[in-house]
Amino acid sequence: MDAGESNGSRAVPAEVYASRLNELDGLQSAERRRERALGYAKLAIAAATLVVALLLLHFLKALEILLIPVVLFLFLAVLQERLIRRLRFRGRAIAFYQRAQARLEDRWAGGGESGERFLDPKHPYARDLDLFGAGSLFELLSTARTRSGEETLAAWLLRAAPVDEVLGRQEAVRDLEGRVGFREQVFCLGETVRQGVHSEPLAAWGERGPVFADRATRAGTRVLAIAWLLSLVAWGMWGFSDIAGAVTVLCVAWAHRLHKRLEPAADALERAADDLELLSGVLGLLEREPFRAAKLTALQAALRHDGRSPSAAIRKLARLVEYIRSRHSLFLRPLDLVTFWSAQLVFAAENWQQEFGPAIRVWLRAVGELEALTALAGYAYEHPGDAFPEFAAVDGADAVFDAEGMTHPLLPAAKAVRNDLKLGDGLQLIILSGPNMAGKSTFIRSVGVNAVLAQCGAPVRATRLRLSPLTVAASICVLDSLSGGVSRFYAEIHRIKLIAELTAGAAPVLFLLDELLSGTNSHDRLAGSEFIVRSLVERKAIGIVSTHDLALARIPEAMGARAANCHFEDRFEAGQLVFDYKLKPGVVKTSNALELMRAIGLGVDSAAL
Repeated sequence: MDAGESNGSRAVPAEVYASRLNELDGLQSAERRRERALGYAKLAIAAATLVVALLLLHFLKALEILLIPVVLFLFLAVLQERLIRRLRFRGRAIAFYQRAQARLEDRWAGGGESGERFLDPKHPYARDLDLFGAGSLFELLSTARTRSGEETLAAWLLRAAPVDEVLGRQEAVRDLEGRVGFREQVFCLGETVRQGVHSEPLAAWGERGPVFADRATRAGTRVLAIAWLLSLVAWGMWGFSDIAGAVTVLCVAWAHRLHKRLEPAADALERAADDLELLSGVLGLLEREPFRAAKLTALQAALRHDGRSPSAAIRKLARLVEYIRSRHSLFLRPLDLVTFWSAQLVFAAENWQQEFGPAIRVWLRAVGELEALTALAGYAYEHPGDAFPEFAAVDGADAVFDAEGMTHPLLPAAKAVRNDLKLGDGLQLIILSGPNMAGKSTFIRSVGVNAVLAQCGAPVRATRLRLSPLTVAASICVLDSLSGGVSRFYAEIHRIKLIAELTAGAAPVLFLLDELLSGTNSHDRLAGSEFIVRSLVERKAIGIVSTHDLALARIPEAMGARAANCHFEDRFEAGQLVFDYKLKPGVVKTSNALELMRAIGLGVDSAAL
């Protein structure tokens, strides 16, 4: 049974991590002492060997005794190198648990991968919901160490999956959740792959055609190599030096002809297949683990190629690549001109390419999916109070987002305030009012982020969530562009146009609009906002509009049961503004703008405003 699993009760993640970290630290300290001892021993042997060699200069026959310390030195060097590799690998495991502890203690922001390269300003919610960047959802979730794993996780966050796929991921996450040791190994091996394996060049190499597809060229190369070896035998046995010389000249000429194609083919293979043994380790781990979830067993089945495991196939290619690299040796180059051994290895590698090459992308994709699933599993393990969402079929009925005890997953658990929210069953729009800093923007972000988590297969930061398939779209963090000559208002109406276009899709839209049309006058803002929300509601969308402008709170009056007002509020206690961050029905009755201005020393006179 893996670390973190128990027969009767669930182990506490903090205790599991601390125990494993103490164990690893102890092993690391002990092996560091051994490594230093081996280093000192090597120095001592080297010094002793030098002294003995000087003493035996006049006894040359006795110098043979120096072979003993030389062999011993080489033996210790091999042991030390193995220890260094173990120390490096265990260091990654220690980093895995240190980062896990930082997440549990809310110290994780800024310490992981931000995923900023996945941020598209035109995406309907990525920037608005803080999916990428420092302190983002991606940084909280991601333990992926390969580019393929990060790309898979990012794609899941950016695009809602069909319900069947989401349920399959949920099952896989539950299967992986308690396998702490397995997730540790995936992280450690993935870190090695991150440093050494270039996924895209490798996949592209596997899918392209062979350079030496011509059988005649391959056959001619083999025949000439055999002929040269036979000519040497003829020279040695019967003195036919002329034949040997002629065959040698013919071989060199053939090698010159091959060179134009051989070097690019070998270089491309070397670049694509760098450190393949590392990728083999990750795939081997995936092949051997006894999974229960259907998605994980399907991943294992997809890896097998005609009954053979990809890890074994990649190890074979890795050996070929290592042999091909030896062609750069000045000692072996002359021999290559007449035996074509590097060409023979490239032929073998291209045979491998034809058999396994198209499957490389499948293997890399499987590694990416595994890493994405282990990232979600780690999040689920560390947040046992978070619930897996339930999905309601739309089938012509209203869209649904029904949450209990919901809060934002990026907020520290000790500070987060949980709220309930129900959209659907006739209610499609909430106008959310409230004073500054009362929590309006955070609340609508929490709705969007939990909808994203739900539809990528993760648990959500709520005690219960029932939702229908939804297309999330937001206008919360829309920015102007000085260089592009785009005002905030112009950027916002373009985003609203995108949201309106999304309503033509198969899934209903969940729209989240913060301070709608704040860049225009109050008359146009009210008229424009009412037009926008009516249009979205008529297209079966559901959503929330937050505002400081209480004129917008009149919109629900003309929409009946389809719209409602809710608010956050503040209060004064001992001369201080206090926020409870609890969602309440109705329109807000308080305002704190002037008090906040006075609080920072502006000395505002309320009678003058």
